Amino acid sequence: MEPLLVTDLSVPLRFLLGVAAGVVATLSMDAVMPRLSEGETPPFVAAGVLTDTAPRNAPGRLAAAAHYLAGGLTGPLFVWLLFATEALLGGPSLPVTLLSGTVLYVLMVGFFAVVVLPQSLVPSSRVGRIRRDWAVSAAAYLFVLVPLVGVGSRVL
Repeated sequence: MEPLLVTDLSVPLRFLLGVAAGVVATLSMDAVMPRLSEGETPPFVAAGVLTDTAPRNAPGRLAAAAHYLAGGLTGPLFVWLLFATEALLGGPSLPVTLLSGTVLYVLMVGFFAVVVLPQSLVPSSRVGRIRRDWAVSAAAYLFVLVPLVGVGSRVL
């Protein structure tokens, strides 16, 4: 059996597309977050966890860096999930793309709600609102990311 040799640039280009789409999706998410009561809190929660401080005392630049870095790198994570799902389910299709987006949504919301938020110094009275607003923000992010990567992947 001969080793698999990838001779075109479609794979690395899809990952670059993922980064670009992740940045665009993060900027779109930025339009949604201020409209939610706790929408702008998650980046400060992340920065607070990283610095072991309350979100209100977390460094703003670190919160912004964490937000944009996570947003930009979630795009290539979606590309990887898409590749894996396509391999398991027989190739690219709209249902496969939507399934990959759904899996990523569960991972995004679950990671924040189960791993990051419980480590934060947020009052328990705010936790439910922060989770809900993060779920809405993540959905807005994926509403932009999934079509950009899905359509862009077909073009490459």
